[in-house]
Amino acid sequence: MKYIELSEGSVKEIREKHNKVAEIPFNSTNKYQVSIHENPDPDDKRYILVMKGAPERILDRCSTILFNGEEKELDEKMQEAFNTAYLELGGMGERVLGFCHFFLPLEEFPPGFEFVTDEVSTFYLVPSLNVKVLLATMHIMNYVQVKEFSAVEKQGT
Repeated sequence: MKYIELSEGSVKEIREKHNKVAEIPFNSTNKYQVSIHENPDPDDKRYILVMKGAPERILDRCSTILFNGEEKELDEKMQEAFNTAYLELGGMGERVLGFCHFFLPLEEFPPGFEFVTDEVSTFYLVPSLNVKVLLATMHIMNYVQVKEFSAVEKQGT
């Protein structure tokens, strides 16, 4: 949140501009969270799907990557580099999250579309939903694990 505040502005204002119309909350089985938002651009009525979660779950659903402001094909070499990076960071006790977005096709998801999110299988009705843009991965130092390790170490276990 602090990163977004510093780089993009008020999170509250961003949320107000991008009205959420549907959501699949995070759960430990799926290892991701999905939400769908109205596009604040009055000239573009497409909904925006955003997803965050375990990097491997996000990466598996992406076919392109936003790199230096340009969308490029996510090739095997780049996928391997991401896999190596997030496994290495995870091995150092850091949590790694992946983020992606996708503009839903207007013909299939017109304004007012009723999204069904009670079952994940009914949510993914369109194969094109697997064509998302990988936006970023973020790693966060997991201080809880470090503290727990120290406590266990002191116990002699």
